[in-house]
Amino acid sequence: MTLSHRTASTDQAAGSSRPDIRTLATTPSTYDGRGARSPRLWSARRIPAALVALVAFCAIGALLYDVIAVRAGRRAGAWRTRIAEEMTTRPVDDPWLLATGAVAVVLGLWLLILALTPGLRRLLPLRAPEESTEIGAWLDRKGAAMVLRDAAMRVPGVSHARLRVRRRRVIARAEVGFRDTAAVRNDLTQALQEQCRQLALVHTPRLTIRLRHHTR
Repeated sequence: MTLSHRTASTDQAAGSSRPDIRTLATTPSTYDGRGARSPRLWSARRIPAALVALVAFCAIGALLYDVIAVRAGRRAGAWRTRIAEEMTTRPVDDPWLLATGAVAVVLGLWLLILALTPGLRRLLPLRAPEESTEIGAWLDRKGAAMVLRDAAMRVPGVSHARLRVRRRRVIARAEVGFRDTAAVRNDLTQALQEQCRQLALVHTPRLTIRLRHHTR
């Protein structure tokens, strides 16, 4: 299993403040339940930022060009004249004006949510070693689901298993080929709980197990 680790450089020399990104293979069975909490990673949000910058650049650029043209003795652009007329003549309860305001509010709330939330929900923070406060570890949810599925398939009686890993919950769906369903559920619960402990997740997920007998 490969985990992504981010190590912050402690060198005080000039130009050494740039973080060092590394990939480190770890063995989860060595985890003893102790460690420091890895912080949540924040998404760069490059696409929303680029879209907002592009729209703002085009709008401000067009307005600035028209203002300079008017100052140079030319007539104002028809689009700016039309917008000014619409803003002065349309009533406040005009449907188009209300719709435009609603869209602006929704876009503003969306940008606020993007700015105030970390994002990267597909990454689960892990516990870093106690002796180092400069290492952060995160595990992709798909990788965690694969590891948990392997643990579920090792349970006697389980013929097929599907795992979904969410931020705070693990949903396991398994088919029982033989053995009593209650016994399989008990063994599967213990196996998944142990595997979750070995993964060293910051938040221990809640388990939801759904079993059904495999029939041909």
